[in-house]
Amino acid sequence: MSKLYLISAGPGDKDLVAPKAIQAISACSDLVAYGLYLELLGDVCNDKVHHDLPLGEEIGRARLALDLSASGKATALISSGDIGIYAMATLVFELLDQQLSGHEKHPEWLNVDIEVVPGISAMQAGASRVGALLGHDFCTISLSDLLTPWQTIEKRLHACGQGDFVVSFYNPRSKKRDWQINTARDILLEYRPATTPVLLGRQLTREDENITITTLDQLHSDDVDMFTLVSVGNSESRHIINGSKEWVYTPRGYSKKL
Repeated sequence: MSKLYLISAGPGDKDLVAPKAIQAISACSDLVAYGLYLELLGDVCNDKVHHDLPLGEEIGRARLALDLSASGKATALISSGDIGIYAMATLVFELLDQQLSGHEKHPEWLNVDIEVVPGISAMQAGASRVGALLGHDFCTISLSDLLTPWQTIEKRLHACGQGDFVVSFYNPRSKKRDWQINTARDILLEYRPATTPVLLGRQLTREDENITITTLDQLHSDDVDMFTLVSVGNSESRHIINGSKEWVYTPRGYSKKL
């Protein structure tokens, strides 16, 4: 049976790529990805056929990966972070769903053996940089309204606030979307203190990584771009400072037992 690996490349640091992902890439002849992801993976991608499709060609990448694997080539479709979180895995399965429902004309795709290799997402990498921000219940929300109506996103923001979840925002800003993060801030301020700690993690685990700890009332779109993860604590999250060291954590209630 043809083989397609859906591989997670992690947040950027090669040491954070799962050994199973390296093994899977080594077993493949063809790699499908946005070119930057292949560059970050380095030597493991040498001597492979690279199929580099630009941002915005996600459907094309998923189709190509299925076509290559269906033709008998061991293929890897690669995304940064975890491929199952706001990434390419869901698109592959959506295409298979479309085939099964008769909306696609690629029955050969159904003979492909698919294996998903998990990885470290940006929210995990960011939380590790500042301590234990995700120490209690949390959620993620993408602020991109390209595929999801803003009314739906806004509903989820209010639910996040009402539930007092730590939240990590993906796709917080782009050149054409510069207001959503400020609106998200204002909604959360209805439910939690202005002093709630916020992590801004840009280019996490990469050479030009930048970590900023700020507060919810100081969060502004001017400090955020598409390479930035924004994680907002809940009403109990704590920012502690010990000399030059700063940590953010969200308690689970162990203080009752201390």
